[in-house]
Amino acid sequence: MRVLLLALALDLLLGDPPNRWHPVAWTGRLLAWGRNHCPAAGPPRLVAYGGGFVAGTVLLVVVVVTAGSWLAPRLGWAGMLVEAALLKCAFSLRGLVTGACEVRRRLEAEDLVGARERVGRDLVSRSTEALSAPLVASATVESVAENLTDSVLAPLFFFLIAGLPGAWAYRVVNTADAMWGYREGPLEYLGKAAARLDDVMNWIPARLAAVAVVLGALVAGHSARGAWRGMWREHGRTGSPNAGWTMAAMAGALGVRLEKPGAYRLGSGALPSVRAIGEAVRVMVGASGFVVAASLAVAALRG
Repeated sequence: MRVLLLALALDLLLGDPPNRWHPVAWTGRLLAWGRNHCPAAGPPRLVAYGGGFVAGTVLLVVVVVTAGSWLAPRLGWAGMLVEAALLKCAFSLRGLVTGACEVRRRLEAEDLVGARERVGRDLVSRSTEALSAPLVASATVESVAENLTDSVLAPLFFFLIAGLPGAWAYRVVNTADAMWGYREGPLEYLGKAAARLDDVMNWIPARLAAVAVVLGALVAGHSARGAWRGMWREHGRTGSPNAGWTMAAMAGALGVRLEKPGAYRLGSGALPSVRAIGEAVRVMVGASGFVVAASLAVAALRG
């Protein structure tokens, strides 16, 4: 429990370290190397190569983290700080809030080009060059909702189940899916194993996160009933079996329409305004409060 509390404090006070010191960035560089060196082969071999590379990366990271977990108790307070830093790097609440608020600031300044650049760099992986201001706001709100699962709840969920190795196994798979999990060109097959494994690992966390959005809407002064109805009615409208849960709940909570042109449309209102980004952040922070409280309670019960 002390490690979890310290990791949360590090995240809220310091945020994410620079990429040159961030283990997720190191993992991303390894995955990028694997993508650049994938064989020019047919689908079966690409699937096998991608699955094997991701499995090898997970194994490597888990071995390193397990060694750190074994060594940490022998280092006293310094070891606890190392464990907390490793756990903090597996999740990011402050970074998510900061990224969304920066997009909002650019939109408020009528800097659409800058807003497109920031949402594409910090929050979504799809092309943002042609997005209108409402679609940039929509992409930001969608990311705030979806990343409640990917960046907050799921890492803590797997930490509580399997410690630091569990949190980092999830982080590697989720990073691989973010980098490789696209239905385009060779990535359709290279990232297939990562995408399917990420779907499996996020199945429970995504649904728990959607319930947290409902609770977050309640404390943030938005429609918990709309979030609940949207979650159940529209969660299946996205290609992902998991992403639609939190996004549909957020759309219902705010009474807006979230749209990725050509892919999905969630909610029945207008596209979100700039103001809706701040409202989504407040709902997400409220939801994260419930996630953190539940995580601390589980950790306390486990001693």
